[in-house]
Amino acid sequence: MKTKYTKSVPLINKPRVNVVTLGCSKNIHDSEVLMGQLKGNQMEVVHEATNIQENDIVVINTCGFIDNAKQESIDAILQYSDLKDQGKINKVIVTGCLSERYKPELQSEIPNVDAYFGTNDLPDLLSSIGADYRHELLGERLLTTPSHFSYFKIAEGCNRPCSFCAIPLMRGKHVSKSIDDLVKEAKYLASNGTKELILIAQDLTYYGLDIYGKRNLSDLMRHLSDVDGIEWIRLQYAYPSGFPMDILDAMNERSNICNYLDMPLQHISDPMLKSMRRGTTKQKQIDLVKAIRDKVPDIALRTTLICGYPGETEQDFQEMLEWVEETRFDRLGCFTYSHEEKTHAHSLEDDVPQEIKEERVEAIMEVQQGISYEINQSKVGNTYKVLVDRVDGDYFIGRTEYDSPEVDNEVLIPAADSYARIGDFVQVKIDRAEDFDLYGEIIRK
Repeated sequence: MKTKYTKSVPLINKPRVNVVTLGCSKNIHDSEVLMGQLKGNQMEVVHEATNIQENDIVVINTCGFIDNAKQESIDAILQYSDLKDQGKINKVIVTGCLSERYKPELQSEIPNVDAYFGTNDLPDLLSSIGADYRHELLGERLLTTPSHFSYFKIAEGCNRPCSFCAIPLMRGKHVSKSIDDLVKEAKYLASNGTKELILIAQDLTYYGLDIYGKRNLSDLMRHLSDVDGIEWIRLQYAYPSGFPMDILDAMNERSNICNYLDMPLQHISDPMLKSMRRGTTKQKQIDLVKAIRDKVPDIALRTTLICGYPGETEQDFQEMLEWVEETRFDRLGCFTYSHEEKTHAHSLEDDVPQEIKEERVEAIMEVQQGISYEINQSKVGNTYKVLVDRVDGDYFIGRTEYDSPEVDNEVLIPAADSYARIGDFVQVKIDRAEDFDLYGEIIRK
């Protein structure tokens, strides 16, 4: 678990709240909103502090998406419950997806937790620790990321029927935030030094249908692009079925909208796509990728795939492997299928052995490693705008517009030869490339 520190707001005779975040960027956002509310209530708040205190209230924001994530969340609950039993902390409160999905089971198995809350219970959670939900704090968050970038959640929940996914069970139906509220939040973040907004939702491309009666992501992108101080806007978690091509027009029109798209495609075999209830076909996905690249030739496409879904044959897998080789995604993640209760796919037999699932993931990622190496080699000698994220050892570490934090390539700049401030944009000429990293020097104009 990474340790991150935030500014605390000390107040005599009030407990400190230590927020622990597990899971995806949506959970990071939710923890930041919780922490903003606590700060607004004049409570001392820290994020994943290691210096535990007897008076601490620990709030664990859990993930319940797949087996590994669920186990990590359970381990964290047990860890802090033990500290409570030993008198080293005061209270343990659990929230988030795991708590939403398995609250009765958790209450039965780990009863010494003080309270369990779901994903939409923020006012009740705050009340349980003596704080009020303050509506006037809309958009105000305590960032756990470096202040120069922020995960920016534009909607909650999902209406898609994907057979393998438990997100609708934990997050509910899709609910878009209004453009006005999101612009207000973006302005607040920009005034506090945020330069990059990473737009997230379970499905970005569904944005606006529920409140505007149409897919309205492109309009939102333009409004956010107009916010002073926002230099990069990045799109994550687009859905291929019903993909709104007009977002690519906005991408071409606005220089501060990154040529980047994260679109999890999950598989390419028609039998798998049908069983997964993805609402698309192999040919439609191939045509969509081509259409996107034709419209934005410089775009970096990231996708995510699943290996070992029920009924996946060797032929299905080979079809996907060949498609990855042919399509040459700029970025790609691959995961083994997780058999999740109460999902549609749970009624199917989980018939692909775990070792075969893992072998298939390794084969996909080996192909992708080679593709990434070749793409990176083509960048040697070019100069890119790079956002400096941190210092690590002898290097400044940054990213180009084609890379999201944590999951994509990084640019390493020797600290001995250059100087940059965290959060600065610099021009970097690439002089060396590896599978997933670029190396270069800052070019001074």
